[in-house]
Amino acid sequence: MRLLSVNLGRPKAVPYTEQPEGLTGIDKRPVEGPVRISAPGPKGVGGSGLAGDAVCHLRHHGGDDQAVYAVAREDLDGWERELERTLANGAFGENLTTSGLDVSGARIGERWRIGSEVVLEVTSGRVPCLTFQNHLGEKGWVRRFTQKAATGAYLRVITPGEVRAGDAIEIVHVPEHEVTARMEFQATTTHRELLPRLLAAADTLHPEALAAARKYVAKYGG
Repeated sequence: MRLLSVNLGRPKAVPYTEQPEGLTGIDKRPVEGPVRISAPGPKGVGGSGLAGDAVCHLRHHGGDDQAVYAVAREDLDGWERELERTLANGAFGENLTTSGLDVSGARIGERWRIGSEVVLEVTSGRVPCLTFQNHLGEKGWVRRFTQKAATGAYLRVITPGEVRAGDAIEIVHVPEHEVTARMEFQATTTHRELLPRLLAAADTLHPEALAAARKYVAKYGG
């Protein structure tokens, strides 16, 4: 398992983003050399966990529990076949493009060591938005991405440090529960009956998903 690329985006003015200023950082490109990863601060205040990477819509993106977004190259390859087009590393707006790692199937609370320093922890899947759809230029992309549920994973920073393309990735902790990034995504979008099962991930779960699960159980039972 290894890190194929580290992808950064700069603020870019586009006509399709929901951001009032018309800026987005979704157009991320691979960079050479080391990139510092650290916790950016609470959502709404902190942006990306990667130095030099832009998050323009702080209401929905960035913050400690969405500090890093990772996508498996294998998932991009699968989409290439379905869409019949090339998808470069970073095409989904991901910070990290990986090889040999089931990112969407990673368990909430699973921890990865990247290189010699950085440790990241899986918190949730990625919910697609219209900015993502328009960035790719694929009609009906939000629906299609949601149905496939190959979401990639958001991660929080446990141990900060530097990463670079080519670094080894090691899974250093796997929780005993069965709650994956994919399940979290499905539970909070199309299959809300799964919400009670998210509670097994406890405080390692993204706080918004944990709150949704608790609210569902309080109303409907587990």
